[in-house]
Amino acid sequence: MKKKLFATILLSTVALSQGAVVAGVSADSTDDKIAAQDNKINSINQQQQSAQAQVDQIQGQVSEIKKQQENLQAENDRLNEESERLSAEIDELSKNIVARQESLANQARSAQTTGTATSYINAIVSSGSLTEAISRISAMNEIADANNKMLQEQKRDKEDIAQKQKENNDAINTVIANKQQLEDDAQVLSTKEAELKVAQLNLAAEKSTAENEKNALLQQKAEAEKAAAAAAAAEAAYRAKQKEQQAAVKASANTTLQAQVQAAAQTPAATPAAAQTQAAAQPAVQTQAAAAPVATTSRPTYSTSASSYPVGECTWGAKTLAPWAGDYWGNGGQWAASAAAAGFRTGSQPQVGAIACWNDGGYGHVAVVTAVQSTTSIQVSESNYNGIRSIGNYRGWFNPTTAQGTVTYIYPN
Repeated sequence: MKKKLFATILLSTVALSQGAVVAGVSADSTDDKIAAQDNKINSINQQQQSAQAQVDQIQGQVSEIKKQQENLQAENDRLNEESERLSAEIDELSKNIVARQESLANQARSAQTTGTATSYINAIVSSGSLTEAISRISAMNEIADANNKMLQEQKRDKEDIAQKQKENNDAINTVIANKQQLEDDAQVLSTKEAELKVAQLNLAAEKSTAENEKNALLQQKAEAEKAAAAAAAAEAAYRAKQKEQQAAVKASANTTLQAQVQAAAQTPAATPAAAQTQAAAQPAVQTQAAAAPVATTSRPTYSTSASSYPVGECTWGAKTLAPWAGDYWGNGGQWAASAAAAGFRTGSQPQVGAIACWNDGGYGHVAVVTAVQSTTSIQVSESNYNGIRSIGNYRGWFNPTTAQGTVTYIYPN
């Protein structure tokens, strides 16, 4: 009886021990699974947070670039309006200056040929009475006062036009610099937007639980990464092209008018058929007679540097080849009016060394004449023709009267 009871107790103890072991093993296995699942969840959350941070960062960069583009465009719109206003005022001042200059020159010629001073004295001496002499003196004083007033107006208008030209040039330079920045930003924005798409798809894939959906997202992500790589390559190519163009522009700045004229001499003459076709075109309307200088001493002295104009623009190229041109003559289309106001001759006859100024109603264009066959067949050296920003002869023989609007020539002497 005692043996049987002992055996029963022993078996119960073993059974309980085994049950405890099984229970312990089961508890440990569940905790491990829970802990592993927690780690997996934490890992997924960290991946999602990392992907979300990447999306937020790139989205912020995209937004900043777009904001800068909006600000630059708004500034350009404002500056373009200001430039148009200044251009109209400069044009009006130029007309007034040229008209007065012609009047003053005519009076000077008349005084030289008729001996006006002697005539005035004779008129006073020959007066029949003191009253008549006083009357003649008063009339002469009125003429002198009118002339002095005209001279003062001329001086004031020349000061005004110089100030407006400087303001206009600053506005033009800023607009051109902003345009270049907008082009650069557009390239960066394209790359960033492609990177953003990759990051967004990566985030969606991290958050996806369905295997099929995740596979589709991963496929889209791979395609987006390929597009992002292409955008980055396009940006790199753009920057390389910009660098190459800047080097070419810098090298072309070392040329001279003499070198360009010699190069033009190597260009074959236009064929008779082409010359006949060009001759049928009407020459440009003359804005001011190409006669002898009215008053060469009234011309301002300009720097020989082209630094007042944006590098690579047509105005920079013309100033480089013709350093006698003004420092702040505005866009190409404004050069003829600015030159006339400064006392330079302008006309419709092309001459080697003259500046060709086209007014197309917009920014216009300028180039320096390097060869002439007729009014409808010339060669020029220029920059920013068809987007080529270095100085060169890109057209050979061509008809300037049908090129880019009305053409006017500015003469250096």
